[in-house]
Amino acid sequence: MVVEPKVRGFICTTAHPVGCDMLVKRQIEYVKSKGELKGVKKALVIGCSMGYGLATRISLAYGMKAATLGVMFDKEGSGNKTGTSGWYNTKAFEKYAAADGLYAKTVNGDAYSDECKKEIIEIIKKDLGKVDAVIYSLAAPRRQVGETVYKSVLKTTDKTYTNKTIDLRNNVVSEATIEPATEEEIEATVKVMGGEDWEDWIDALKEADVLEDNALTIAYSYIGPKITYPIYYEGSIGRAKAHLFETSKKLSQKGYRAYISVNKALVTQSSAAIPIVPLYISILYKVMKEHGTHEGCIEQMQRLFARISSGDLGLDSEGRIRMDDLEMKPEIQDEVKKIWDSLDGDNFKSCTDIDGYWKDFYELFGFGVDGVDYSADVEV
Repeated sequence: MVVEPKVRGFICTTAHPVGCDMLVKRQIEYVKSKGELKGVKKALVIGCSMGYGLATRISLAYGMKAATLGVMFDKEGSGNKTGTSGWYNTKAFEKYAAADGLYAKTVNGDAYSDECKKEIIEIIKKDLGKVDAVIYSLAAPRRQVGETVYKSVLKTTDKTYTNKTIDLRNNVVSEATIEPATEEEIEATVKVMGGEDWEDWIDALKEADVLEDNALTIAYSYIGPKITYPIYYEGSIGRAKAHLFETSKKLSQKGYRAYISVNKALVTQSSAAIPIVPLYISILYKVMKEHGTHEGCIEQMQRLFARISSGDLGLDSEGRIRMDDLEMKPEIQDEVKKIWDSLDGDNFKSCTDIDGYWKDFYELFGFGVDGVDYSADVEV
């Protein structure tokens, strides 16, 4: 069948298998071009099929020659419905890894569940013995614990906040008003996006004796500029990220090399859903590209593991790895703020890289990739 993008708001409901395959291949080639690294031999990547998680897995496999075991939650194609891009990304990665003699297996299931943890543990016991790295790159809207389903919200935590945003349905500047979350909503968001499940994974792996002593474990986070603080850093999701950071300290006390990596703002399925953030990203892209410092997921993750390989993690005063260092340079943020303040409906396109934003968005789902014939029939 011929596959075309079908976009609703910030979600694309179709994915192109050939486009996904080609993008995975290009990420692999990028990592291979940067040379060999050291530091990880056997890794578990929780949330491995898109964005930072996929780039992590590729960087580990092709930068460090690590065996990688992944966890994803994706759908296979059926009839005239395509699979998710995460499904196609993972199948492509496994295909290339097998051809290159690299161990790569993936469990498709709910990473929050005990069943998924047990399945992963059995595979590690059978195939790997123990893992020496666990990367936690999970982003989900809900989590079930027992009979209770917790749902995360993207809200402020103190008062209503209004600021500029981009209406992704028609590419126009508008205003977004975000209401404050209730305490119950904040607690639920922390339950979903905080560090509890990360710690559960580490404890389960340790108890099963499939985790090396002094193993490396990293969870991904974001801070961002003051423009986005009310909705992100100081918002409900920020509370969850604060809990994630506190969890890293607890895991460090248990004897692991546990870190939070604060990554750059990029177009991902998660970031596209956050009010105000897509507009900020479209301005950031313009400024960083003009300065020659823009990075995508694969450049960020390759650079992260190059730091790990060298032993120079680039920690801030709180002990966090700052991969957002280029984004947060004062000269970058000063330009972004200047554009933000002067932005309106008339100068929007000239003041932002909205085309770059949409290019990255469509590429998340395998569309808009140079060299792919989108008029051709493909097997989904």
